[in-house]
Amino acid sequence: MTTTDIAAPAATTPTRRVGPAQLALRQGRLEIRQFLRSRESVVFTMGFPVIMILIFAAIFDGEIAPGVDYTQYFITGMIATGLMTVSFQNLGIWIPVERDRGLLKRLRGTPMPKWVYFAGKVIMVVVIGAAETALLLAVSVGLFDLSLPGSAARWLTFGWVSVLGVTACTLCGIAISSLARTARSGSAVVTPVALVLQFISGVFFVFTDLPAWMQQVAAFFPLKWMCQGLRSVFLPETFGGQEPGGSFELGRVAFVLAAWCVIGLVLCLLTFRWTTKRDG
Repeated sequence: MTTTDIAAPAATTPTRRVGPAQLALRQGRLEIRQFLRSRESVVFTMGFPVIMILIFAAIFDGEIAPGVDYTQYFITGMIATGLMTVSFQNLGIWIPVERDRGLLKRLRGTPMPKWVYFAGKVIMVVVIGAAETALLLAVSVGLFDLSLPGSAARWLTFGWVSVLGVTACTLCGIAISSLARTARSGSAVVTPVALVLQFISGVFFVFTDLPAWMQQVAAFFPLKWMCQGLRSVFLPETFGGQEPGGSFELGRVAFVLAAWCVIGLVLCLLTFRWTTKRDG
């Protein structure tokens, strides 16, 4: 028997180790594709704020204050509610669906680190939220002559208010997803909460026109402070005197939104479930 008759050992392909950042990006791309495949989610999440600003612009004609028309005021609420929809409402509805289908149970049984699942959700929220906000601003500028922030300081405020607000809403959306017992009950649990917050937080009405008790209730939740922070970006500084606190209170806006980030994180750690109750 010659050496050629001896089978050569099979060549082994070295396994390329995937880093944490790559894992998160892959999961993020997967989450974005899944979101875009759901026509209902795309239409509601991306289209709702645009439709609402079109309606408000058609109904309310004139100025809410000298030099401030209604579109300039209501754009702040539409941006805030759009960010809340893609984070709080979207996650609160879809995570129960994935849990009910057993997807979360299967993910927990794989070698994939658990944090990658949440990183994918965060990436999806950031990408879709940014696209939604850009679309809303483009429509408002093109059709209603919306005045964009004219200074770097205002754009910076726009950035940190949006980041803190999205973070708080994302964490709260993950937390509230555990209240839904089945896939079908997710919408019933989350949608009423989101609608009530929109009505009492200055999204559909001028905030100071609401009853005092309603303003006080809204002050406990992040959406009101997101709207108030964004008003400081799109409205003149003099408009701050018409706020309940006599100014835009950006320090308090940052504090409350940061506090809700902490509260949301604690609620996630205490309440999040990978399986349904029937799975044990």
